[in-house]
Amino acid sequence: MAWQPAENRYDTMKYNRCGKSGLKLPAISLGLWQNFGETKSHQSKREMCRTAFDLGITHFDLANNYGPPPGGAETAFGEILRTDFAGYRDELVIASKAGYDMWPGPYGEWGSRKYLIASCDQSLKRMGLDYVDIFYSHRFDPDTPLEETMMALDQIVRQGKALYAGISSYNTKRTKEATKILKELGTPCLIHQPSYSMLNRWVEEDGLLDTLEDEGIGSIVFSPLAQGMLTGKYLNGIPQDSRAGKSASSLNETFLSEATLKNIHALNDIAQSRGQTLAQMALAWVLRGGRVTSALIGASRKEQVIDCAAAINNLDFTAEELAAIDQYAIEANINLWAQSAERKGPARRKKK
Repeated sequence: MAWQPAENRYDTMKYNRCGKSGLKLPAISLGLWQNFGETKSHQSKREMCRTAFDLGITHFDLANNYGPPPGGAETAFGEILRTDFAGYRDELVIASKAGYDMWPGPYGEWGSRKYLIASCDQSLKRMGLDYVDIFYSHRFDPDTPLEETMMALDQIVRQGKALYAGISSYNTKRTKEATKILKELGTPCLIHQPSYSMLNRWVEEDGLLDTLEDEGIGSIVFSPLAQGMLTGKYLNGIPQDSRAGKSASSLNETFLSEATLKNIHALNDIAQSRGQTLAQMALAWVLRGGRVTSALIGASRKEQVIDCAAAINNLDFTAEELAAIDQYAIEANINLWAQSAERKGPARRKKK
């Protein structure tokens, strides 16, 4: 018997309007990043997506380079669309992006019209789709005129390959410039996807959240759990199968010092006093006050999806809780992105 989604899937999830658009997104969205490639069993991927949809998570976020290998996540999700989600396409919001290295040669990354349009075509083919709901410029390209990058997004929308255009990891200055160009082209920017968590607050310091409100643009934040640091995963040491336990990971053991873990434990104590897991509190924190449209989670098993989705049950914080969170997050001294390229200046091309 074919799988059927839960009939009550829309009863408990919270949906937020995305900026000034007509589109609503679930407060929790599922990102198919490092845990959705060929190294993961297809059955576990199906279980995560099924569980998410059963919980009212309708938004699935991908990119051309997600895997591993690059493209692997879109291929796997395309298979799930053909099997489990067949007949439910109109209930889903599917997003993809382009901006990072995908194929050899000078046309395989960044923000040229040639790369973005070719990448969108490839993504649609991998997923077996006629269109995605949102297509993003994954990062600002310092060597391509911004007009060209935005014109490519406009063309993708006008050709019906995407319903909406978005940008990711652009700072306030570049966001304002991109938004102005898209408005003039007649394809307004729907959404911005920046990194944001209790430990990574560059969007506040940069003024990006204010800019998005002023421009009427929605936001979906990635890494709200700080690559697993704001979960219970590392409270009792570093599991070998965790992201920090893998040598190839961008999150390594040096970030999890004794002082860091002490403060994460303190944050966990606050979460427990609220009746939440640390992950749930971290998600509730980015969603507090309604400034963020959706929080993007990653997962390696369906139980993590269930835990994260329950974050919406308590999105309110007292002033005392917020002050304590600020104290421990700052003391942790683990703002991993404080020296990111977006804050220091435009990213630079690697030498070929």
